[in-house]
Amino acid sequence: MGDETRERLTQADRRLRTRTALLESAARGLSRYGYGNLVLEQVAKDAGYTRGALYHQFKDKQDLTLAVTEWVYETWDQEVGQFVEQEQDPVAALLTLARGHAVFCRRDIARVAIALRLEFSGQDHPVGRSVEEGYATLITLCERLVKAGRKAATIPSGPPARTVALAFVGALEGTVIALAGQVRHDELLAARTAAGVLGLDPLTVTRH
Repeated sequence: MGDETRERLTQADRRLRTRTALLESAARGLSRYGYGNLVLEQVAKDAGYTRGALYHQFKDKQDLTLAVTEWVYETWDQEVGQFVEQEQDPVAALLTLARGHAVFCRRDIARVAIALRLEFSGQDHPVGRSVEEGYATLITLCERLVKAGRKAATIPSGPPARTVALAFVGALEGTVIALAGQVRHDELLAARTAAGVLGLDPLTVTRH
């Protein structure tokens, strides 16, 4: 590998590190303050870069926020989603999702989707649409797993699978928000909440 090729790789690595740091900083800001109160200069400062470095990567606040939502979903897939997909049993997959989401939400980047969904509720805005698309993907995943569990007779019949999926995600989000900072209990109680929505006995869910 020549010096020129190594230099290009080094520049690409630096650019990626800068982008990731800015995305993480923006995610923290969006989680805490929302879109309307996000200050790009502060995002850059908190990431250890100048505002110019931020504008070199993102053209404006909307562009940055759309990149953040995509990055958060990709991070969730890596830290939670891939382990859900590895489970053969639908119940185990849904409980893995609940536990994994609770752990994921210990990070201060994790509430971006919830904060933005509330902020853009009822508005036709690119950021709102992006968040709703991610939410719809999660609901569809849960609905598919509920249907598979009912087919396997491991999840009891009841309300429509999509209704259960909506309740599952809503209850899970509410639980992890209410238990923020209670690391000793959040994972277990998120799984028990999920089990209850599915019509299973929550007390059969124990700590790992």
